[in-house]
Amino acid sequence: MSDLTQHRRRAAVLGSPIAHSLSPVLHRAAYAELGLQDWTYDRFEVDEAALPAFLDGLGGEWAGLSLTMPLKRAVIPLLDEVGPTARSVEAVNTVVFTSDGRRLGDNTDIPGIAAALAERGVEKTGSAAVLGAGATASSALAALARICTGEVTVYVRSAERAAEMQRWGERLGVPVRTADWADAAEAFAAPLVVATTPAGATDALAASVPERPGTLFDVLYEPWPTPLAAAWQQRGGQVVGGLDLLVHQAVLQVEQMTGRAPAPLAAMRAAGETALAARGR
Repeated sequence: MSDLTQHRRRAAVLGSPIAHSLSPVLHRAAYAELGLQDWTYDRFEVDEAALPAFLDGLGGEWAGLSLTMPLKRAVIPLLDEVGPTARSVEAVNTVVFTSDGRRLGDNTDIPGIAAALAERGVEKTGSAAVLGAGATASSALAALARICTGEVTVYVRSAERAAEMQRWGERLGVPVRTADWADAAEAFAAPLVVATTPAGATDALAASVPERPGTLFDVLYEPWPTPLAAAWQQRGGQVVGGLDLLVHQAVLQVEQMTGRAPAPLAAMRAAGETALAARGR
């Protein structure tokens, strides 16, 4: 066996659909910057039904996995240990394999949100608003639990979603007030607004951005900017985008999987920006 084969290390992102994922671009850029020539990072189309067999088929060369939808909760019963951050929202986006074959689950989305905001100077906020009530909204609440000293208002489309977000608030220790989506423009009075909705969902709200908006964290990165983010910037407000989140959570994944820190954030962001620009041509 050659030295290259002996030292080869593998990682990948799993999900369905997965073809759009920027994770390979970011992780490969990190490996290049860190001089990890024997490391590879791929993407695999894997759904919930195929996940157990995929994990069981991995060899000792595997260092870790990034997980996207719909696997973040499906993976939990298949792990040996789940960290407290991932437990808090019942979602794992990172799996690290130990030298003795154990599978460790973590969630880097939550600290990634906090780190992306801190990079722009938002380390504390007195209140906040969240648009949407899906899986990303629960991660946003968990991140806000770290930086928000007051109430978080969550704008939702149904009573069921409202009840769910109230439960998440109680679980995470965040005072949550829910409001109807029809009043979502009222969110813009908050110093920090986190938009967690799918593409197109906030487009109609762009015309309601106030004269002096605070900070908008829009978790989308493609297409970018969203109409809401563009209107926010035109009004002079600060915008944190989905690529910021993607890069910061990937930085933490690279550090956990490779054991090398700090991961090269600037190189990873530049690679992501280049890849997105190429897609937009």
